[in-house]
This record gives sequence, structure tokens and C-alpha cells, in this order.
Amino acid sequence: MTTRINIILAIALIACALSLINSQYQARRLFIELEREQSFSKQYELQWTQLKLDQSTFGKHARIETSAVRELDMVAVTPERTQYLKAVEVK
Repeated sequence: MTTRINIILAIALIACALSLINSQYQARRLFIELEREQSFSKQYELQWTQLKLDQSTFGKHARIETSAVRELDMVAVTPERTQYLKAVEVK
């Protein structure tokens, strides 16, 4: 009788030990995945900050005006060069 109980307890102990090993493995795997995702998150935040900086730099009025004059040969509009159109009423 005691031998049978000892065998059952040994099997239960082995099952618990295997379960513990499996749960520790899963916890380590999930922790590594969490660290990897946090690293990606930091990289994305850095890229977002860089993009916001670029947007503020490229969106400044002086830079846009300089690019328009230099690259597109545009000139500022003066009242002498402005043409006004009159609306024609259609009957």
C-alpha cells in the first residue's frame, strides 16, 4: 500500500516539476518578447521625434519661400501683376 502511495506521489512530484519548468520557460520567452517590443517602441518614438523635427524644419515659412524662389523660380505677387476677373451673370 505504501509503495503504491509513494509511486503516486513520485508521479505527482514529477508532473509538478515538469509543469514548473514549462511555466518558467514560458515566462522567460514572454519576457524576452516584451523586451524586444519595448526596444521597437523606443525606436519608433525616436523616429517619431525625428519626423516631428523634420516637419517643423520643412514647414517653416522662410524655408518654403526660399525653396519656391530657388527651385521653382517663383516670385512674390505684387498689386501691379495681379489680374482681377469680373464675374459674368449667366441668364
